[in-house]
Amino acid sequence: MIPSLLTRHFGFDRLRPGQEAVISRLLAGKSAAAIFPTGAGKSLCYQLPALALPHLTLVISPLIALMHDQLAFLKSKGIAAATLDSSLTPEESRRVMQQASDGQLKILMISVERLKNERFRRFIAGVPLSLLVVDEAHCISEWGHNFRPDYLKLPSHRRELAIPQVLLLTATATPAVMADMQAKFGIDKEDLVVTGFYRANLDLAVVPLAGSARDTWLQKEMQRDPAAPTIVYVTLQHTAQQCAEHLQRAGIRACAYHAGLDSTLRSQIQHDFMAGRLDCIVATIAFGMGIDKADIRRVIHYDLPKSIENYSQEIGRAGRDGQPSRCLVLASRAQLPVLENFVYGDTPDKAAILALLETVQQSGTEWEFGLLRLSNDTNIRQLPLKTLLVYLEMAGVIAPAYSYFAEYRFKFVLDKQEILARFNPDRRQFLEQLFACAPQARSWCTMDFDALWQGYQGERHRAAAALDYLQQQGWIELESKQMTEVYRVLRQDLDVAALATQLHALFEQKEQSELARLQALLNFFTSSNCLSHELASYFADKQAPSQCGHCSVCRGEVAILPSLPAPALPNEQGLRAWCDPLVALCHSQEPRILTRFLCGIATPLTTRVKAKNLAGFGQLAAHPFAEVLAAVSRAYPPIP
Repeated sequence: MIPSLLTRHFGFDRLRPGQEAVISRLLAGKSAAAIFPTGAGKSLCYQLPALALPHLTLVISPLIALMHDQLAFLKSKGIAAATLDSSLTPEESRRVMQQASDGQLKILMISVERLKNERFRRFIAGVPLSLLVVDEAHCISEWGHNFRPDYLKLPSHRRELAIPQVLLLTATATPAVMADMQAKFGIDKEDLVVTGFYRANLDLAVVPLAGSARDTWLQKEMQRDPAAPTIVYVTLQHTAQQCAEHLQRAGIRACAYHAGLDSTLRSQIQHDFMAGRLDCIVATIAFGMGIDKADIRRVIHYDLPKSIENYSQEIGRAGRDGQPSRCLVLASRAQLPVLENFVYGDTPDKAAILALLETVQQSGTEWEFGLLRLSNDTNIRQLPLKTLLVYLEMAGVIAPAYSYFAEYRFKFVLDKQEILARFNPDRRQFLEQLFACAPQARSWCTMDFDALWQGYQGERHRAAAALDYLQQQGWIELESKQMTEVYRVLRQDLDVAALATQLHALFEQKEQSELARLQALLNFFTSSNCLSHELASYFADKQAPSQCGHCSVCRGEVAILPSLPAPALPNEQGLRAWCDPLVALCHSQEPRILTRFLCGIATPLTTRVKAKNLAGFGQLAAHPFAEVLAAVSRAYPPIP
């Protein structure tokens, strides 16, 4: 079966190492995990079985751009596939859902957030599913480099939807992450397929360089071979802009790519790079997921990557055609504070956790909130707030009940009376009541669920299901927004102070783990052992040669990064001059709040009070956070 499907649909005569092992397990009815390096053909591991399995394959994918690339490939092979994502019009979404319901699709790709949508969950529960595919599956592990709390819910979604098989795909799983993934999805050890991480065609080099010398070095490097397709990775959006403009002035066909750009522009830049109209992309880590350009000859890290995992993933985009390609890191200890600040910014204050727990305790048996509002009210960034909610679930304090959109609005495609005439008297009466509780402003009608309940005892879920049905028939255009989360409160007898201390300790452990990850990155780049061997060993690949012969260490160029001079911090009076305006605005002398402000780390609180406009914001961004925190703690001692 495998050879005929492979040749007929994909035009290949054989599978790569590891692919056959994974595909055979899936076709034998087992679940599996594929740990392959970037560019090693993970996608085929679900694309081929999807053709043989009886029902729909549901793929969880992290980025819209990645989904669209995969979709274009599948359609070029004549495979019935679709995505459901925010770029689709209501009519396009309706068509995709109808195709899935009718069994016309073999593959449907969605983001993990789509499963929080009550309308989607209600729809997908009625579609027979054969396989759940989780791309970037390391996101499910707290020990992974890109933990995403919503991924933690995938095992329970799989159970609720009764999906018989699962396939986990990732390029960056350490042994601890592999064990975590297996445990959460119940995958047997023999069904974990790991291929080697060693890439013989990649030349790895670490170039010790002071920050001020990077632009000159980069310009000279690009001018050595200006047409060689190149990705330059940076940490911050404004660095991407500055770097790209510098290269453009030097005559290089370069362009910046980052999350701050309009999605249409990002898509155009990506297409231009793929088509060879651009030679160099200067990008934050937003670029590259799913990029399948085989002839990338250089990957340059202008800034240090965020972790060894990120580094491995990013250099894996080079040389997928098997031809020699160069991967260069411009390394300096001066870049560390910026990376550390990302870590410190995500650790919530104990007082903020305490305030959240008190809100839970006072909410009764059911707790309802919008994530953005809760983030602003508690001064906890949205990602750590999601993590905190998961920790509370694991502690048995709360349990997710459901999510819903606070606001539904629709406009008629068919005449209202024509719609009503299509139903029997009982259903027609309910729709008349529903329409009566959806006042129209110009063309859009906004649903008032409270009025429907108070006036007619019409239940919210029945009204939402009715609107969904009308949308699927193409009789109305439906929009929904303001996602509201509803949790059951399982325990109200909380010792909130003790639990806040316990949860804060978990975040501090995570903070220390992330800081240790940065130290491991620095140790890797300054290693006196072969870089290719060290990288493979990090991912439990014992097959790589001990000396590759194509890295800077094998060439006798061990990177020595000079220690940073200890920059002088302002005295207490100077710190107070910068911080007092913020203290006046937010009525807090909490040292971490003030330190994040001085280090230029935005939080919901500083955004709300427009702290970026104050003179002190970001003044100490180049200083180690821990040193600034110690100085601020001396300037603002605890009030007895």
